[in-house]
Amino acid sequence: MENLLRPLIVVGGSVVLTLLIGWATDFLLRKADERHHETPLWGRLRRGRIPYQLVLFAALLRGSYDEAQLLEERREALGQALTLLLIGSAAWLVIRIAAAIVESSYSRYANAHAQRDPARVRRVRTQVTLIMRVVSAIVCVVAVASMLLTFPAFKAAGASLLASAGILGIVAGVAAQSTLGNMFAGLQIAFGDMVRIGDTVVVDGEWGTVEEITLTFLTVRTWDERRITMPVSYFTSKAFENWSRGTPQMTGTVFWHVDHSAPVEAMRDKLRDILRECPAWDGRAYNLVVTDSTPSTMEVRALVTAKDADDIWTVRVAVREEMIAWLAEEHPYALPRVNTADAVLPPSRNGDRPSRNGERPERTSPDGVPAQQRRYHGHSPARPDR
Repeated sequence: MENLLRPLIVVGGSVVLTLLIGWATDFLLRKADERHHETPLWGRLRRGRIPYQLVLFAALLRGSYDEAQLLEERREALGQALTLLLIGSAAWLVIRIAAAIVESSYSRYANAHAQRDPARVRRVRTQVTLIMRVVSAIVCVVAVASMLLTFPAFKAAGASLLASAGILGIVAGVAAQSTLGNMFAGLQIAFGDMVRIGDTVVVDGEWGTVEEITLTFLTVRTWDERRITMPVSYFTSKAFENWSRGTPQMTGTVFWHVDHSAPVEAMRDKLRDILRECPAWDGRAYNLVVTDSTPSTMEVRALVTAKDADDIWTVRVAVREEMIAWLAEEHPYALPRVNTADAVLPPSRNGDRPSRNGERPERTSPDGVPAQQRRYHGHSPARPDR
């Protein structure tokens, strides 16, 4: 009977103590979160209650399973399993605590600077994301190494592994050259402020927004909701356009090809009226000028401004559409057209009369008689005697 009650008491007591301590800790965190609304730290720490309870349970059971005499024939295997559970849950808890601290710090910073400096907030967000990935990777590597060292076979091979660490490091470095290059490129992007999450970029002719940055790859979400995934080393080795670098304000252009008789001054007034009715225009500047001409049309360019890339696109399409509709309704003669009228010939010179339809001009004599008619009617000029 004692052999049955002792394991039940030890296991049941570990479970009860784990639940009580976990509930008490969660209660204190909830009260702290209610009292301190200015920081989300206490509320985020509550996300780690599951790994916290696993750590408590594994530690309590690991420390008392000898007294409980659980599975005497598999005593070492049970102890090994509890040790692995303790290490794994402890690593999970460390990651959750680090994430709570980093995310709460970023949240307070973003709330304080979101309106004044959104570009800096995006940069900090990118750095925080990559820092959390690095911390998670380091904790996982340490946890896995600690688990492996709990096995006797790995302890025996420890000396030989350390002796060959240099050779293995060289081989691993050569084999994973591209991966390591991407990792260093990711750190360079995070702390070099080259590109940030939320930036509007143009890569390989594709326009989109940076959606995710990791240590090895970067994801760009295009305007048509496609995702372009590329290695982060692309942004450290090739040129790309970052429309959000510095200030997100942008200047856009709209071009029309119109007839030479188009009312340019009236188009300027209409552009002003269109922009005043467009909510996406930021009111900084606008302009309309003639930039080029061809034998049949002239090129008119409108310059508009907006606070970011999304709004500049909205302003451009609105101005283009409304200006064309206004020209078609109020000034249809200003639209490009094919000219089918007869060409206007230049005035006559040296007695030549203008011809029509591309014929050669007729030459007249001083008395007004055409040379061809004079030749047919015997009026050819007398040739001098030889």
